[in-house]
Amino acid sequence: MAMSDKGGEYMLRELTDTKLMKLGIRAIDWQDAIRQAAQPLVDQSRIRESYVEDIIQGVRDYGPYIVLTKNVALPHARPEAGALQDAIGIATLETPVNFGNRDNDPVKYLFCLSATDDEKHLAGLAQLAELLEDRNFLNILDHARTPDEIIAYLDKLDC
Repeated sequence: MAMSDKGGEYMLRELTDTKLMKLGIRAIDWQDAIRQAAQPLVDQSRIRESYVEDIIQGVRDYGPYIVLTKNVALPHARPEAGALQDAIGIATLETPVNFGNRDNDPVKYLFCLSATDDEKHLAGLAQLAELLEDRNFLNILDHARTPDEIIAYLDKLDC
């Protein structure tokens, strides 16, 4: 994986690919949503299974802090919990799920973050934050039939 020119930080497109995406997840609850959304990262050796369980335990211990804004969660844990390679997985839920965040439930989109340190992923996260204000991006997420459609949009924006 090549690093961008942004001071050794990865851009969003460098952190994700079609193998890290799962669209139209049917989740029974927030734990199931996290497990299913994170599974592609486990399958692609970006995180260990222990990382997923640490995310879930963190929400149990500290509340739904991973729900960042309306309909959006950023499941993540500390690098030492089992982050193997910097990555962002993108997942959509067929039916939104409540995480217990009064202001921003229900969650429809999950962006699973694997960060091996505290800094290299920050440029990619900043780009993601901008995209979450882009109605076209949310529309793509809502209607994409394949991960390739999401990647094409990211490539078009040169993320």
